[in-house]
Amino acid sequence: MNTRNAFALLVLASSLTFGCRPVGESIGSTTRTVVTGHEGGAYAPKNTTKFALENEAKFVTLDYRVQRSVTCSGLQERALEDGRLEVAANVRNRLERRIQVQIQCVFKDAQGFGTGDETPWQDLILTETGQETVRFQSFNDKAKGYTIRVREAR
Repeated sequence: MNTRNAFALLVLASSLTFGCRPVGESIGSTTRTVVTGHEGGAYAPKNTTKFALENEAKFVTLDYRVQRSVTCSGLQERALEDGRLEVAANVRNRLERRIQVQIQCVFKDAQGFGTGDETPWQDLILTETGQETVRFQSFNDKAKGYTIRVREAR
């Protein structure tokens, strides 16, 4: 066997023995993960808009069963004389049976951040396919927006 063939055989045997190791796989007792073009430091958050409905919608249901049984057929908002915000929501039962849910309003500033002004959860009983108007008032004049939240009664 000549030197050239022996060298090729040695390279082939070593590549089969050690193989190619993917980036991020353990090397001995340490692990090093390399992200393409980025090594260490800060990372951008993922899925920032995936569960962000409360940031955009004025009426949300917080669980699947309430989503199927309750809807909002109308919203009305107005500024009171002292600058506070008043919101009225027509909440409708979509089922042909009486249900009980809890409802709350979170008031927000002009940029969509909570003002620390949220109403306590209150029970709402809706008759078969019935509709109720629920009113909320902010405690201060910082409120420029809101989100009405509905969940199962507890």
